[in-house]
Amino acid sequence: MIRSVVFDVGETLLDDSREFGAWADWLGVPRHTFSAILGAVTAAGRNNAETFQVLRPGFDLAEQRRRREEAGVGEQIEESDLYPDVRPALAALKQAGLWVGVAGNQTAKAAVLLRSLDLPVDVIATSGEWEVAKPDPAFFEAVIDFAPGKPDEIVYVGDHRDNDVVPARAAGLRPVLIRRGPWGYLWADDPVVARDAEWVIDSLAELPGLVGDGR
Repeated sequence: MIRSVVFDVGETLLDDSREFGAWADWLGVPRHTFSAILGAVTAAGRNNAETFQVLRPGFDLAEQRRRREEAGVGEQIEESDLYPDVRPALAALKQAGLWVGVAGNQTAKAAVLLRSLDLPVDVIATSGEWEVAKPDPAFFEAVIDFAPGKPDEIVYVGDHRDNDVVPARAAGLRPVLIRRGPWGYLWADDPVVARDAEWVIDSLAELPGLVGDGR
């Protein structure tokens, strides 16, 4: 029986194109160059934060985030950043009687911005608030603590094999990989994903039909 569905944020609920573009502009590199390096880092199975190290060795992400905020070009999340299937899918899951949460590797500010969108969810949390990030097992322990149900009654939806699917399964959750964003497409047919993911989906619109009956 499924009681709760918890969502990753970037490339699961949000299209990260605008934020990646903002980082490219901040670094002073063409947006297509940033995207190409991001793709190469992704294909090599490395963390996307390493994109910054390739472009600017020694790059301090936390410090540069602070400087962007001070310059008035800091992190923003708007309705237009949501993928079109997000609101209908979240609402359908709620209507089916499921508890719906959001928990991803984002800043504490991102949590505030997400809450301002008034999404049809029960709780929103981020790694910046929890002070622990995926794929650390403690992140998924926090998911288990805040979502109703035993671990195998909680679905975790994300786009990343190593940050979402594998550690969620290791924690006893039921992982779902969504095939979008660079990581989702790269790993949708990966044998590790085939082993660990409950389902691989192309749209969040598929979820209510898969989990809505509580199976």
